[in-house]
Amino acid sequence: MIRLIILIILLLLSLLSVMRAQAYYLWLMAIAVTEFPLIFAGGTIVMLSTGFWAGKYQWAGTLVGFIALILFLSPILRSYLISRRLEKDMRAAFGQVYLKNGVEPFSFSKFFRLNFKDTVGSKTLTYVTYNDGATLKLDFFPAQAAGKRPCVIVVHGGSWSSGDSKQLANLNSYMAKTGYNVAAVNYRLAPKYQTPAPVEDIKSAMSFFRTHADEFHIDTSQFVLLGRSAGAQIALLAAYTLHDKSIKGVIEFYGPADMVWGYSIPSNPLIMDSRKVMGDYVGGTYAQVPQKYHDCSPLFFAGPASPPTLMIHGVNDVLVTYLHAVKLSTKLEEEHVKHYWLRLPWATHGFDFNLYGPGGQLSTYAVENFLSTVTK
Repeated sequence: MIRLIILIILLLLSLLSVMRAQAYYLWLMAIAVTEFPLIFAGGTIVMLSTGFWAGKYQWAGTLVGFIALILFLSPILRSYLISRRLEKDMRAAFGQVYLKNGVEPFSFSKFFRLNFKDTVGSKTLTYVTYNDGATLKLDFFPAQAAGKRPCVIVVHGGSWSSGDSKQLANLNSYMAKTGYNVAAVNYRLAPKYQTPAPVEDIKSAMSFFRTHADEFHIDTSQFVLLGRSAGAQIALLAAYTLHDKSIKGVIEFYGPADMVWGYSIPSNPLIMDSRKVMGDYVGGTYAQVPQKYHDCSPLFFAGPASPPTLMIHGVNDVLVTYLHAVKLSTKLEEEHVKHYWLRLPWATHGFDFNLYGPGGQLSTYAVENFLSTVTK
C-alpha cells in the first residue's frame, strides 16, 4: 500500500511536465520536475523495482509508476526532437551560423552536470550615479578571448521590483567563455522608480562601456541585450526604442511583450498578483494610465529597423503566458524583422535555472547560435 501511495504521488508530480501549475509552490516544483527529470525518473525506477506483480496493489502501483516514468522522461524526448531541427530552423531565421565545432543543441551526458555559479570571476562595477543619488552597479564577466569583443547586457527578472545582477550567473559565465563580454546590470526598481527608468539605465550602461571600451576590451559597435521575465520587457523595449545601431540583437526569455493586453489577462492569483506588479511598475492601473501601458509595450515599437530577436518561451508558463511570444512573433513577421521563437512545450517560467536540463540545453544553444550570427 505504501508503495502505491508513493507512486501515486510521483504520478501527480509527473503531471507538471505536461500541465500548468496552479499554485506558487507547484510552479517551483514544475521547474524541478521538467529540468531535473533524471532525479524524478530515478526515484520512480527505484519504487518500481521494489515489486511488480506479487502482493496486494502491486499491479496497480506498477501501472501508475510506468505512467509517471514516461511523463518524467517526456521533456528529454521532446527536447531531443526539437534539437534535431533547431540548427536548421535558426539558420533559416538568421542566416549562416558561426559556431565552434562540437557545439550541439542536445547531449544526454549533459543531464548529469550541475553548475549554478560564476566560473570566470566577475567584477562588480559602478556604472552610473544619478542626480537623486541612485547608484547602479553591474557584474562584468570578461570575455575569455583576446581583442575587443562584443558585449551582452543581461537584464534580470523579478517583477520589476526585486532581483539583482547575481541571478543565473552560469549562463553569463558560459557566454564569457565562448568569447563575449557580459554585463549583468542592476536597474532602478519599482515602485520607487517606474517605466521608462530601467530603459534609461540600459542606455547608461552602454554609455559607460563606450567610455571604458579600451579598459574592458569591448567592441562598442556590437551590443546584444538579453533579458528574463520583467528584464525581457526592459530589454525588448530598449532594443526597439533606443534606435541604437550598435544593438545587434535582443534575446528575451519569457517576457511580456504587450503590457496592454497582458493587463487584461491577469495571472493566477495563487501564483502572482500580476496587475499589482504591473501597476507598481507602470504607475497605476490601466484605467488610470492607459498611455503608459502602451508606451512600455515592446510590441507596439517593433518595426522594420528593429534588431534581430530571439524569443524563448515555454508553453506551460504560468506567470507570463506564451501568447506574448505568439503576438510578438506575428508582429515581427509583419514587419519583416529577423526573429525566431524557441517554443518549449513542457517548460514553465524560469526553466533555464538549470543550464543542462532539457530546456536549459536548448536555450543555451539557441543563445550561442544567435550571438554568433548577429555579431559574426
